[in-house]
Amino acid sequence: MSGEPIVSPFTTLGIVGTGAMGRGIAQLAAQAGLQVMLFDVKEGAVKEANAFINGLWQRSTEKQRISTDQAQQYSERLIEAYELADLATCDIVVEAIVEKLDAKQGLFRDLEAIVSPQTVLATNTSSLSVTAIAATCQQPERVIGFHFFNPVPLMKIAEVIPGLRTGEDVTKRVNALGKAMGHFTAQTTDTPGFLVNHAGRAFGTEALRILGESVTDPATIDRIMVDQGGFRMGPFTLLDLTGLDVSHAVMESIYHQYYEETRFRPSPLTRQRLAAGLLGRKTGEGFYRYVDGKQQLPDEPTIESVPPCPVWISQDDPQSAAALTELVTAAGWPLEAGAQPTAKALCLLTPFGEDTTTCALRQGLEAQQCVAVDMLAGLNNRRSLMATPITQIAYLQAASSLLSHDGTPVSVLQDSNGFVLQRVIACIVNVGADIAQQGVAAPTTIDRAVELGLGYPFGPLRMGDHYGAARIMTILTNLCDATGDPRYRPSPWLRRRAALNMSLTAA
Repeated sequence: MSGEPIVSPFTTLGIVGTGAMGRGIAQLAAQAGLQVMLFDVKEGAVKEANAFINGLWQRSTEKQRISTDQAQQYSERLIEAYELADLATCDIVVEAIVEKLDAKQGLFRDLEAIVSPQTVLATNTSSLSVTAIAATCQQPERVIGFHFFNPVPLMKIAEVIPGLRTGEDVTKRVNALGKAMGHFTAQTTDTPGFLVNHAGRAFGTEALRILGESVTDPATIDRIMVDQGGFRMGPFTLLDLTGLDVSHAVMESIYHQYYEETRFRPSPLTRQRLAAGLLGRKTGEGFYRYVDGKQQLPDEPTIESVPPCPVWISQDDPQSAAALTELVTAAGWPLEAGAQPTAKALCLLTPFGEDTTTCALRQGLEAQQCVAVDMLAGLNNRRSLMATPITQIAYLQAASSLLSHDGTPVSVLQDSNGFVLQRVIACIVNVGADIAQQGVAAPTTIDRAVELGLGYPFGPLRMGDHYGAARIMTILTNLCDATGDPRYRPSPWLRRRAALNMSLTAA
């Protein structure tokens, strides 16, 4: 790339709705060199938005991020409009009004009577069909989705969503506009949730399912996903941050729009908490309590150090066995090398998608001696253990002591298929693979959009490559077989590429 700034294909942009989203879009457009006309039906909203945006630029000059001249130039590009008819000269109008289909359709019909036939009408909708919004317009070919994320200046991504009748030239020009505004533009098809919200369905819903099965508590799930999975925050911290009044509605909307697709099934837990008013940070309590805005976390359980005992490691997965052997040796615990353990050995198992019980019985082992270790992410910043319902407490204590000998925290879970990390990661990869299968967006676009829009450590397809597509397939297949739930059925995109040892990012 030359590094030259991208020139916008538009000169004058109108904003209808000057709330948080409208202000952010207006700020970026002015910085990209466009004249921006601000309109809102609420009295005083336009002046308030103008002052707010100028205040941001003023603070930027004080911090020497931009010059005083730049701030002045940006400010001069903001124009206050007091009637919808004032937007007649705009060559693109972006609406950021209430998320209701009839309101957006009505606005676009009104705009068609005002603007020129060549003016593009863009909707910032996050959940409504662009095709449906355009359906009552005389020129549906000029209507397109242009979806930003909050806060707009910081979230460097915009989804560009052509409806079924959107013109190809309109799509190209809006893509170019997004890039001129400094954002990555993810072109996606007009499907429920578009790309980013669609790809984000697995993170929270699978964590809620794990919680609903009493595998462990919200804090432990969050700690595992942050420490083992490398996520910026855990799913329950995220749900509290977003607010269940928003999150649950999105879960239900996408689930129903996909005609009850099981991969997107919501949880009754959020419906109950919504009814109780436990929305998260905004109400002072959600999955966590908040005191003066600070999240109250339970203490990590104390792990008691116990004397070493003989350790036998399953050779089910040689790579995992080698890593555990190195850990046991470093800890100085005696290691058994026989094909079968002695009656006194702690048996460490490394299942993928199985529970400890099934894994122990399949290998002909005494379940009382068995403890499973999640090896999907190796022995990194946290270790997760599961025992069978009849594992003797002494063996679970020994495993906890051994796995924490070097100071690494250990989380102990109830016996379940796929631990926590395996289940959530496999579901994220599977949903991403199905997005690719549906042709919602190109594989590279899917990954980049998710990394920018959701802050995941990898996009879902790269995540599958990172952990291994074959291993993700094993986890999903075992989950599907054990539960009978089609939620875990592998996507054809994943199944074929795993069988062929291909990258999931390959088109």
